[in-house]
Amino acid sequence: MIPWLHPTKLIFPDTSSALDEPDGLLAAGGDLSPKRLVAAYKHGIFPWFSQDDPILWWSPNPRCVLFPEQIHISRSMRKHLKKGRYRVSFDEAFADVIQACASTRQESTGTWISPEIQEAYIELHQQGVAHSVEVWDNEQLIGGLYGLGIGKLFFGESMFSFQVNASKVAFIALCKQLKIWGYPLIDCQVHNDHLESLGATNIPRDEFIHYIRQYIDTETHHPWSFSEHSATLGIES
Repeated sequence: MIPWLHPTKLIFPDTSSALDEPDGLLAAGGDLSPKRLVAAYKHGIFPWFSQDDPILWWSPNPRCVLFPEQIHISRSMRKHLKKGRYRVSFDEAFADVIQACASTRQESTGTWISPEIQEAYIELHQQGVAHSVEVWDNEQLIGGLYGLGIGKLFFGESMFSFQVNASKVAFIALCKQLKIWGYPLIDCQVHNDHLESLGATNIPRDEFIHYIRQYIDTETHHPWSFSEHSATLGIES
Protein backbone atom coordinates (compact mmCIF):
# COMPACT_ATOMS: atom_id res chain seq x y z
CA MET A 1 0.00 0.00 0.00
CA ILE A 2 1.33 3.43 -0.94
CA PRO A 3 0.16 6.75 0.50
CA TRP A 4 -1.94 9.28 -1.37
CA LEU A 5 -0.58 12.80 -1.49
CA HIS A 6 -2.47 15.68 0.06
CA PRO A 7 -4.25 17.69 -2.65
CA THR A 8 -2.65 21.00 -1.61
CA LYS A 9 0.28 20.31 0.74
CA LEU A 10 3.57 19.76 -1.12
CA ILE A 11 4.76 16.95 1.13
CA PHE A 12 6.20 13.65 -0.11
CA PRO A 13 7.00 10.48 1.84
CA ASP A 14 10.67 9.80 2.51
CA THR A 15 12.22 8.07 -0.50
CA SER A 16 13.41 5.22 1.75
CA SER A 17 9.76 4.12 2.00
CA ALA A 18 9.48 3.47 -1.76
CA LEU A 19 8.46 -0.06 -2.73
CA ASP A 20 10.95 -2.65 -3.89
CA GLU A 21 8.37 -4.03 -6.32
CA PRO A 22 7.49 -2.24 -8.47
CA ASP A 23 10.89 -0.68 -7.93
CA GLY A 24 10.67 2.83 -6.55
CA LEU A 25 6.90 3.37 -6.42
CA LEU A 26 6.46 5.90 -3.62
CA ALA A 27 3.07 7.61 -3.71
CA ALA A 28 -0.01 8.43 -5.77
CA GLY A 29 -2.25 11.41 -6.31
CA GLY A 30 -1.55 15.11 -6.00
CA ASP A 31 -1.23 17.18 -9.14
CA LEU A 32 1.31 18.31 -11.74
CA SER A 33 1.56 21.92 -10.66
CA PRO A 34 4.98 23.53 -11.15
CA LYS A 35 5.52 23.84 -7.39
CA ARG A 36 4.77 20.17 -6.76
CA LEU A 37 6.92 19.00 -9.65
CA VAL A 38 9.91 21.06 -8.53
CA ALA A 39 9.41 19.86 -4.94
CA ALA A 40 9.39 16.28 -6.19
CA TYR A 41 12.62 16.56 -8.17
CA LYS A 42 14.30 18.32 -5.26
CA HIS A 43 13.66 15.16 -3.24
CA GLY A 44 14.73 12.68 -5.92
CA ILE A 45 11.17 11.88 -7.03
CA PHE A 46 9.56 12.00 -10.47
CA PRO A 47 6.08 11.31 -11.91
CA TRP A 48 5.44 8.43 -14.29
CA PHE A 49 2.00 7.04 -15.09
CA SER A 50 -0.20 5.95 -17.96
CA GLN A 51 -2.77 8.37 -19.28
CA ASP A 52 -5.81 6.75 -17.64
CA ASP A 53 -4.09 6.02 -14.30
CA PRO A 54 -3.72 8.24 -11.24
CA ILE A 55 -0.51 10.24 -10.96
CA LEU A 56 2.22 7.94 -9.63
CA TRP A 57 5.46 9.15 -8.03
CA TRP A 58 8.72 7.18 -8.15
CA SER A 59 12.19 7.08 -6.62
CA PRO A 60 13.89 3.89 -7.84
CA ASN A 61 16.83 2.17 -6.21
CA PRO A 62 19.36 2.03 -7.76
CA ARG A 63 19.22 5.28 -9.72
CA CYS A 64 20.59 5.54 -13.24
CA VAL A 65 22.84 8.57 -13.71
CA LEU A 66 25.51 9.78 -16.07
CA PHE A 67 28.53 11.80 -14.99
CA PRO A 68 29.16 14.29 -17.85
CA GLU A 69 32.91 13.71 -17.91
CA GLN A 70 32.24 9.99 -18.46
CA ILE A 71 30.15 10.35 -21.62
CA HIS A 72 31.10 7.55 -23.99
CA ILE A 73 31.48 8.45 -27.66
CA SER A 74 32.11 5.40 -29.81
CA ARG A 75 34.58 5.46 -32.68
CA SER A 76 31.76 5.27 -35.22
CA MET A 77 29.93 8.10 -33.46
CA ARG A 78 33.05 10.26 -33.52
CA LYS A 79 33.29 9.76 -37.27
CA HIS A 80 29.61 10.65 -37.56
CA LEU A 81 30.08 13.86 -35.55
CA LYS A 82 33.17 14.94 -37.47
CA LYS A 83 31.02 15.41 -40.55
CA GLY A 84 29.72 18.56 -38.87
CA ARG A 85 26.31 18.38 -40.50
CA TYR A 86 24.26 19.19 -37.38
CA ARG A 87 23.45 22.29 -35.37
CA VAL A 88 22.51 21.93 -31.70
CA SER A 89 20.55 24.44 -29.64
CA PHE A 90 18.96 24.96 -26.24
CA ASP A 91 15.30 25.91 -25.82
CA GLU A 92 14.52 26.88 -29.40
CA ALA A 93 11.63 24.43 -29.78
CA PHE A 94 10.68 22.99 -26.39
CA ALA A 95 7.05 22.24 -27.26
CA ASP A 96 8.10 20.53 -30.50
CA VAL A 97 10.64 18.40 -28.64
CA ILE A 98 8.25 17.14 -25.97
CA GLN A 99 5.60 16.45 -28.62
CA ALA A 100 8.14 14.50 -30.68
CA CYS A 101 9.16 12.50 -27.60
CA ALA A 102 5.50 11.65 -27.01
CA SER A 103 4.77 10.72 -30.62
CA THR A 104 7.79 8.48 -31.12
CA ARG A 105 7.03 6.59 -27.91
CA GLN A 106 3.36 6.28 -28.85
CA GLU A 107 4.37 4.59 -32.09
CA SER A 108 6.54 2.02 -30.29
CA THR A 109 5.36 1.04 -26.81
CA GLY A 110 2.78 3.67 -25.92
CA THR A 111 3.56 6.91 -24.17
CA TRP A 112 3.35 8.24 -20.64
CA ILE A 113 3.94 11.75 -22.04
CA SER A 114 0.24 12.57 -22.07
CA PRO A 115 -1.23 15.96 -22.98
CA GLU A 116 -1.41 16.62 -19.22
CA ILE A 117 2.32 15.92 -18.84
CA GLN A 118 3.16 18.04 -21.87
CA GLU A 119 1.17 20.98 -20.54
CA ALA A 120 2.84 20.72 -17.11
CA TYR A 121 6.39 20.63 -18.48
CA ILE A 122 5.74 23.39 -21.00
CA GLU A 123 4.69 25.52 -18.03
CA LEU A 124 7.94 24.59 -16.27
CA HIS A 125 9.80 25.60 -19.41
CA GLN A 126 8.05 28.97 -19.44
CA GLN A 127 9.25 29.41 -15.85
CA GLY A 128 12.85 28.66 -16.85
CA VAL A 129 13.03 25.27 -15.11
CA ALA A 130 12.56 22.79 -17.97
CA HIS A 131 14.90 22.89 -20.95
CA SER A 132 15.22 21.22 -24.33
CA VAL A 133 18.13 20.36 -26.57
CA GLU A 134 17.40 20.39 -30.29
CA VAL A 135 19.39 18.84 -33.13
CA TRP A 136 18.87 20.42 -36.54
CA ASP A 137 19.72 19.26 -40.04
CA ASN A 138 19.51 22.57 -41.88
CA GLU A 139 16.13 23.85 -40.60
CA GLN A 140 14.66 20.43 -39.85
CA LEU A 141 14.34 19.22 -36.26
CA ILE A 142 15.69 15.67 -36.32
CA GLY A 143 16.33 14.86 -32.67
CA GLY A 144 16.44 16.16 -29.15
CA LEU A 145 15.71 15.73 -25.48
CA TYR A 146 14.18 17.60 -22.56
CA GLY A 147 14.57 17.70 -18.81
CA LEU A 148 14.80 19.96 -15.78
CA GLY A 149 17.72 22.08 -14.63
CA ILE A 150 17.49 22.68 -10.87
CA GLY A 151 20.52 23.96 -9.01
CA LYS A 152 23.54 22.26 -10.55
CA LEU A 153 21.72 19.08 -11.51
CA PHE A 154 19.99 18.12 -14.74
CA PHE A 155 17.07 15.70 -14.56
CA GLY A 156 16.63 14.05 -17.95
CA GLU A 157 13.12 13.08 -19.00
CA SER A 158 12.96 11.81 -22.58
CA MET A 159 14.66 11.95 -25.97
CA PHE A 160 13.76 11.25 -29.58
CA SER A 161 15.32 10.69 -33.00
CA PHE A 162 13.88 11.21 -36.45
CA GLN A 163 17.28 10.29 -37.92
CA VAL A 164 19.75 7.66 -36.76
CA ASN A 165 21.90 8.84 -33.82
CA ALA A 166 20.18 12.25 -33.53
CA SER A 167 19.24 11.74 -29.87
CA LYS A 168 22.83 10.70 -29.14
CA VAL A 169 24.03 13.96 -30.71
CA ALA A 170 21.71 15.88 -28.37
CA PHE A 171 22.85 13.95 -25.31
CA ILE A 172 26.55 14.27 -26.11
CA ALA A 173 26.19 18.01 -26.65
CA LEU A 174 24.32 18.34 -23.35
CA CYS A 175 27.05 16.45 -21.49
CA LYS A 176 29.78 18.60 -23.03
CA GLN A 177 28.00 21.78 -21.95
CA LEU A 178 27.09 20.59 -18.45
CA LYS A 179 30.72 19.61 -17.91
CA ILE A 180 31.77 23.17 -18.78
CA TRP A 181 29.22 24.51 -16.29
CA GLY A 182 30.39 22.14 -13.56
CA TYR A 183 27.28 19.99 -13.25
CA PRO A 184 28.27 16.75 -11.49
CA LEU A 185 25.63 14.44 -12.98
CA ILE A 186 22.57 13.92 -15.15
CA ASP A 187 19.69 11.99 -13.64
CA CYS A 188 18.64 9.30 -16.13
CA GLN A 189 16.08 7.76 -13.74
CA VAL A 190 16.02 4.12 -14.89
CA HIS A 191 18.66 2.06 -16.68
CA ASN A 192 18.31 1.04 -20.31
CA ASP A 193 20.80 -0.25 -22.87
CA HIS A 194 20.76 2.99 -24.89
CA LEU A 195 21.80 5.05 -21.86
CA GLU A 196 24.39 2.47 -20.83
CA SER A 197 25.98 2.69 -24.29
CA LEU A 198 26.50 6.41 -23.64
CA GLY A 199 28.16 5.84 -20.27
CA ALA A 200 25.26 5.86 -17.81
CA THR A 201 25.59 3.80 -14.66
CA ASN A 202 23.53 2.85 -11.61
CA ILE A 203 24.25 4.28 -8.17
CA PRO A 204 22.46 3.59 -4.86
CA ARG A 205 19.50 5.85 -4.19
CA ASP A 206 21.13 7.12 -0.99
CA GLU A 207 24.14 8.28 -3.00
CA PHE A 208 21.86 10.02 -5.49
CA ILE A 209 20.02 11.78 -2.66
CA HIS A 210 23.40 12.92 -1.32
CA TYR A 211 24.13 14.61 -4.67
CA ILE A 212 20.74 16.31 -4.53
CA ARG A 213 21.34 17.68 -1.05
CA GLN A 214 24.75 18.95 -2.09
CA TYR A 215 23.87 20.60 -5.42
CA ILE A 216 20.11 21.22 -5.68
CA ASP A 217 20.20 24.68 -4.11
CA THR A 218 23.38 25.84 -5.83
CA GLU A 219 22.78 29.13 -7.61
CA THR A 220 23.58 29.20 -11.32
CA HIS A 221 23.80 32.30 -13.48
CA HIS A 222 24.71 30.88 -16.88
CA PRO A 223 22.40 31.38 -19.86
CA TRP A 224 20.99 28.19 -21.34
CA SER A 225 22.96 28.39 -24.56
CA PHE A 226 25.76 26.30 -25.99
CA SER A 227 29.34 27.49 -25.98
CA GLU A 228 31.17 27.13 -29.28
CA HIS A 229 33.04 24.11 -27.91
CA SER A 230 29.84 22.25 -27.09
CA ALA A 231 28.05 23.36 -30.25
CA THR A 232 30.76 21.63 -32.26
CA LEU A 233 30.61 18.74 -29.74
CA GLY A 234 34.30 19.10 -28.91
CA ILE A 235 35.33 16.47 -31.42
CA GLU A 236 38.92 16.84 -32.46
CA SER A 237 39.58 16.71 -36.19
